[in-house]
Amino acid sequence: MNSHGSAVDPPQSCHRSSVDPPWIRYGSAGDPTNTSTEDLELAPLGDSDVHVKMLAAPINPADINMIQGTYALLPELPAVGGNEGVGRVLGVGRRVTSVTPGDWVLPADAGLGTWRTEAVFPEETLLRVPRDVPVLCAATLGVNPCTAYRMLADFESLRPGDSVIQNAANSGVGQAVIQIARAAGIRTINVVRDRPDLPKLVERLVSLGADHVITEEMLRKPDMKDIFKSIPKPRLALNCVGGKSATEMLRHLPRGTMVTYGGMAKQPVTVPVSAFIFKDVKLRGFWMTQWKKDQMHSKLAVSLCELVRKGQLGTPACTEVPLEDYRAALEASMKPFTSSKQILIL
Repeated sequence: MNSHGSAVDPPQSCHRSSVDPPWIRYGSAGDPTNTSTEDLELAPLGDSDVHVKMLAAPINPADINMIQGTYALLPELPAVGGNEGVGRVLGVGRRVTSVTPGDWVLPADAGLGTWRTEAVFPEETLLRVPRDVPVLCAATLGVNPCTAYRMLADFESLRPGDSVIQNAANSGVGQAVIQIARAAGIRTINVVRDRPDLPKLVERLVSLGADHVITEEMLRKPDMKDIFKSIPKPRLALNCVGGKSATEMLRHLPRGTMVTYGGMAKQPVTVPVSAFIFKDVKLRGFWMTQWKKDQMHSKLAVSLCELVRKGQLGTPACTEVPLEDYRAALEASMKPFTSSKQILIL
């Protein structure tokens, strides 16, 4: 019984406009810029469903690969693009208990299709997050920071004073690794590709807490010895590039684990035999999507939000793009040397 004596509360939902909400949808695998916006009718609100107004949704490499048809997880077509974002609950079905209207929610899994203004999702596909974190931070919380947090925690028992080396340090995951490691007292050696605006990039990463920022070319130089005069050699290497970058980074791992979570160079990871025999180096892979399928991760979101509140984890470098300009955002996200994440404002 509720306070008014009703035995069952009716579904709670806001008034829907006569204009159906737009979705960014694709009907076949291919060029992401060939996607289109369509006005589609919202599904009816079922007893266990949640009506969500999307607020912001980023464009990640996995989103691009999914549209291209090259990702390990592919939705049934036609599909709505986007795997990450934050939305506000507008209404809930009568059996929904985990969220209420006004709550902020993230996708609990990949493949929901977040590049749309509104949607009706099953309750179990959503994860409630506090509303006191910045909207752009919340929109980018579910993939990159989660990936960084788990890789730092799950493969080596790192303690304050230990060090980690990573390539693609300017990526969303790389920026999160720097901040989360800094909050835990872990030192970071951050590898980036050489580029025209390198000094500006180095300054930004140092401002996030990076201890050292070097180019891939420096990995092969004797100057690396100077770095290890001030910090210990790393026990954990995080690889998002592959190819020579991974091989050279591995040479500076005396023992421990290299975790591969991406392959930007589209080249295999080549490992010297000596790394296995004499260093007992372990090679592992990590895929956040699979981790989410295997684990309950609500506590992880709470932990990350706490870092945000403390000022230890911020929004990655990003560019806000109105939904109608989504093609320009897709093109920008696929350009080389991209350090700014494109976020669709919905």
